[in-house]
Parts: sequence; structure tokens; C-alpha cells
Amino acid sequence: MPAITVDNLLVLPRVEAPAVDARERQVKSVTTAPRGFEGEGFPVHRAFAGVDLAELDPFIHLDQMGEVEYAPGEPKGTPWHPHRGFETVTYMIDGIFDHEDSNGGGGTITNGDTQWMTAGSGILHIEKPPEHLVVSGGLFHGFQLWVNLPAKDKFLNPRYQDLRGNDVTLLTNPGGDALIRLIAGDLADQTGPGSTYTPITMLHATLQPGSRLSLPWNRAFNALVYVLGGKGTVGGDRRSIRSGQLAVFDRGDSLTVTADEAQETRTPEMDVLVMGGQPIGEPVAWYGPFVMNTHAELAQAFSDFQSGKLGTIPASS
Repeated sequence: MPAITVDNLLVLPRVEAPAVDARERQVKSVTTAPRGFEGEGFPVHRAFAGVDLAELDPFIHLDQMGEVEYAPGEPKGTPWHPHRGFETVTYMIDGIFDHEDSNGGGGTITNGDTQWMTAGSGILHIEKPPEHLVVSGGLFHGFQLWVNLPAKDKFLNPRYQDLRGNDVTLLTNPGGDALIRLIAGDLADQTGPGSTYTPITMLHATLQPGSRLSLPWNRAFNALVYVLGGKGTVGGDRRSIRSGQLAVFDRGDSLTVTADEAQETRTPEMDVLVMGGQPIGEPVAWYGPFVMNTHAELAQAFSDFQSGKLGTIPASS
């Protein structure tokens, strides 16, 4: 998994181990993501499937896209489609993805880049591999996370953030055997580049075999760990976890992920997505591309989309 790597982790700032009196979070559940297809037919793992939305709040949805090696002519994306009421965060580990939206936002992301789109009051967008990748084929792997917006922010003006891989805050653990890519939010005394309306922390960490990553974690946030590759344990009770599985933690001041000493040849390291945020605690009315608070707001979103109020293609000035 290329993303952003560093030859010598020992030159990076250290995230010191939590205080000895910190309450370590225990694992409430471990679930396995079922396979599915999105858009024009690209394969995904539905990381949050089977988990109560109350446990995920403020997150709504997480797809691991790939990992897949496309043959020439096979790469696929999504057609133009609408969103309202939340934010999409697309992070590319391997491969290339293009974004274009009706608000004029857009760009290309590749290894370690992030596209952060605030749908807010409503937007149309499209995500697809560039034509040269469709012709050549190649490796494709990333994820897309949906972050809910509270009622007061659901009708914000749409916004697009283009975060380059080199923008992320790079950190390591005291042992210098885990690379932490802080994409958004705060961790210890460090801050990621992503600007968020809903307070969250999100990071991608790569653990060497046998590495132990113990992170201080905001007590007011929930805590989730999704394994992108490799295997290990999570929590103080060392629950086993492997690629394609999600751990939900209980309350506390810190969380721990430990990579097994023996990893598979195909995935010699353990890669995890660690995320948490301030629960919004509001009703969620979610159907397809819209995440609102009431069914009446959902109906209005569909009506506004059908009447062309969520934007035009291409974006009008």
C-alpha cells in the first residue's frame, strides 16, 4: 500500500503513549464487511454493514474500494449523481480517481491524496478513473467515508477540498515502527489538514509486524478501526481482527491496535483506518444519496433534485 511513506520513521514527531491512568477503550464488536458493487460496477467492501448507526455517529457509510487489479478496459466509476446533507471523503491508496461536481470543484487523486466534498445544500458529482487508466488497467484501492452534518449545517454551501498526500501530518509511535498519516482532526498535539464541520479525527496507519500503536483518543468521540490489510489485535482485551473487519470501541481515553508478528506475504504490514468523532445525536433519515433528519426533508431533497435545484452539468458560473 503506497499512499505516503517515509524511509526513516524515526525522524517523525512521536505520538507519546497515553498516560498510565488513561482508561483504555475495550472492543464492543468486530464485524466483517460484506462485498458489494458501487456505481458502474466497481467492487467494494461495505465496512459499516450490520452496525447500528448510533454506534457510528457522526459517520454514516464507509466503502473500501477494491483492492482490485483491473485488466485493460475494466476500470469503472460512478455516473453523475446527487448528494445533500453530509460530506464525502475519498482517499486513494493505489490508483487514480477523477472528481467533477456541479459546484465547480474537481481534480485527480492518486496515492495518498484525499478529496473532501461537502454536499451541504445539494450537489451533483461524478467519480471515475481517467481514460488512460481505463485503457491500461491497473491497481485500484481506496475508501470513501460519509460524514454526517448536524441539522444546522445541512444546508451549507457546497465545498470541495483537494488534499495532497504530502499535506497529511506524518507521525510515528514511540517505537518508530508505525507510520501515522493524520488526515483530519487532532491527535495528541498534532492536527491534520482536512477542515471539518463535524468534529472528527481520521488517520491511516501502517504497522510493521509486531508493532503496537496506542493512541490517546478524545473521550467525547466514538472510536472505530477498520483493517484495510493485514491482521492483528485491537483493544486492551486483544481481540483478533483481520483485513475487511471493523472494530467498534467503547468509551475511554485511548485505543490500541497491535499487528501480528506473522503477516501474509501479500500484505506484509497491517494497514488500518482509525476514525472517531463527536456524536451528533440527531434523528437520521437516510435514503440513497441523501442524509437528512426527517422523511419530509428526504422527500424535498428528491423533489429538488428532480426539478434541477441541486445543480447543473457542467457547473454554471
